[in-house]
Order: sequence, then structure tokens, then C-alpha cells
Amino acid sequence: MDLYEYQARELLEEQGIDTPRALFVEDEGQVAQAAETIGMPVVVKAQVKIGHRGQAGGVRIAQDRNAAVTAAADILPMTIHGHRVNGVLVAEARNILHEYYVSISVDRASRDFDVLATASGGTEVEEIAREHPESVKRLHIGALEDFDLEAATRMARSIGFYHADVDQAAQILLRMWRCFKENDATLVEINPLAKVGDPDDEGSKSLCALDAKISLDDNAAYRHDGWKRFATARDADPYEVKARELGLHYVHLNGQVGVIGNGAGLVMSSLDAVSFAGQDQGTGIQPANFLDIGGGADAEAMCRSLEIVLSDPQVASVFINVYGGITSCEQVALGILEAMDELGIDKPIVVRFDGNAAPEGLRILEEAHRSNIHMARTMEQAAAQAARLAAQDKESSK
Repeated sequence: MDLYEYQARELLEEQGIDTPRALFVEDEGQVAQAAETIGMPVVVKAQVKIGHRGQAGGVRIAQDRNAAVTAAADILPMTIHGHRVNGVLVAEARNILHEYYVSISVDRASRDFDVLATASGGTEVEEIAREHPESVKRLHIGALEDFDLEAATRMARSIGFYHADVDQAAQILLRMWRCFKENDATLVEINPLAKVGDPDDEGSKSLCALDAKISLDDNAAYRHDGWKRFATARDADPYEVKARELGLHYVHLNGQVGVIGNGAGLVMSSLDAVSFAGQDQGTGIQPANFLDIGGGADAEAMCRSLEIVLSDPQVASVFINVYGGITSCEQVALGILEAMDELGIDKPIVVRFDGNAAPEGLRILEEAHRSNIHMARTMEQAAAQAARLAAQDKESSK
């Protein structure tokens, strides 16, 4: 679960990390009052779950109330990199002396936690990391290890907090670690962590989190009341809500080929195969969803999966990719036919089976003589066929 900036700030503030005063508002009519409450000047920031908002025009500095209202009126209708703006954060504008980048994340490659930091923060951190890797400091923390004040202080010194107090920086790193662990996060990022204050008054200078990005592990939701406090009406995708009610692992995308498989890795590979096929064919066809039926899925699970996928009107074809282990391809085949009878499916379905009972499953589908069921030997062939069929449907509907 990715959080909006205003939600991420809430978790940082709970750990005692300083952030600028700010108010989240969802409509233009609330902006003037929010700006007056915060005090001018303010920064009006689009709330979307994606980065690079500034380059897209989603972050504006306003010197007075009217400018804040105008900025919000421009930002609220925006879609940034495919994400609709979900309100704006009206935040106190701080005097920035220097910007840093700090983050803690799950490193899946090394199977541990990764503390990453650089004294060159801001919007172009990725470019800095590529061009000047020596400026990026990294510390790996084992899954059974802890990150204590001593380690945080060493990290702060290695980053080069030459414009800031090392002890204060170490405390922020330590509080980020607590935020990361206590909230079952997969990412806690502050960019920028800024040195703010009056350049002529040493006593006024301090570190402040001007922006934050936090991702939470969905698998830990049961430990946090399902994170209901972070649920928003605008985020509620009807297909994903229905899938959760049925106990299915589904993510709604924006393509034309519905994808169903067993195992997250296999489904992700299937998504890539569909994307590559759409590129190779020059049609721009993309996957419409991620749906993992899991291990041991039966005919009923496949039937319900097809029901969810085909309820999306953008879906023009379906690619079913199953490697039989605990899951029997024979049961999956029966589920496909059951769904076709129950739902009256007329969209083309491309099936690739391998592993447990694959020959039996393919035989069942072949003997059913359904004209809209197609079978392929490999994942790549199946993805290419599903993409072609979706493109044909797209063309015929023009």
C-alpha cells in the first residue's frame, strides 16, 4: 500500500520527525482558509502516489492567498503520470539551506534492509546516483539485526551532514527506522530532508522532512486494523474491492488483456510477455490486470477469477497461464468451462498449461469445442496470441 504524502507525514510526525505545518484539502473552496491558517507563503502540492510532481506542475509556491487558490485550481483537475490528483497539501514554505536524501527499504536482492542516503537530495537523486555513485552511502541491516543510535551516528557522519548537526541527523535516521519497523513498511523515504532556517542565525537551523514517501506491506494489514485510517473513497477501485471480497490477489491495470496465473512470479512474467507482445506487434496492447489464483486453486476459484477480470469493460481477451504443481490444470480447465457457461463469456481466452495434469486439462478444453478458447504451447506464444486478439477487438470496435 502506497501512501499519499499527507498520510506519510502523519507517520513521520508520530515518531517525532519535524515536518512543515500543513493542511490537506480536497476541494478548491477550502484552500484560502488553509493558506490563512498556515500563514503565507505556502507550497501547494498535488497529492498523488507517484514522484516527479514538481516537473509535471503539481507543486507551486504561493506568496498570497489568491495565488494559493489559483495554484490549487490548476492542480486539482490534473492527472500526473496516469494518477488523478486526490486533493492538495497546503504546506508552510520553509527557507531551504541544503537538501539531503534518506530512505530505508526492503532490499529483495540481498534479502535485508537497506539504508540509503546522500548529501545531494532533491528531484534528481536517481541521476546523481548514476553519475556520482560515490556520493551515495548505503548500509545493509540483516533481517534479525537492529539499527541503533551508534549505527545511525556513523551513517550520519558518512553521509556528510556538514551543514547540519550530526546528532540531529542520527536521531532522524533512528526515528525513520522505528517508523519503518513499527508500521511494517517496505519503504520510508524523505526527499528532501532539508536544512532549514535563517542562514545568518545558527540557532534557527534544523533538519525538516519537506516531503515523504512511505509504502506499507499489505500482508501486514491485519496487524494494523487493515490501515483503515489510510483508506480514501477515491482510491477504492471497484474491481479490486470485489476481488478482495472473494479472497483473490488482484491489481487493476489499464490495458486490454486480462491476465490470470498461479504464483506471483509467473503472473508478473505473463504481464511482461503481454507488454512485449504489444510492443513487437506495434499495437500498444497492455495487460489489464494482475490476478494470482494461488496454489491449489480449484474450478470455483478460476470461475470467480474470470468473473472479476471480465467485469472490466476494457478487457478484450484473457490470457490464462498456469503451471500445475499443487494446482491441477484439469481443475482449472473445468473452472474455465464452468465460467463460460455461467457468465456467457464470448471474449477470446488463450490458455497455456504446463505441469500437473496439463495434458488432461488441454484435452478437456479441446473436447469442449468452444470457438473462443485458444491454446498455446509456450507463454510467449500465448501472450502474442492474446495481444493480437485484443488488438483485433480494439480495431473492430472503432
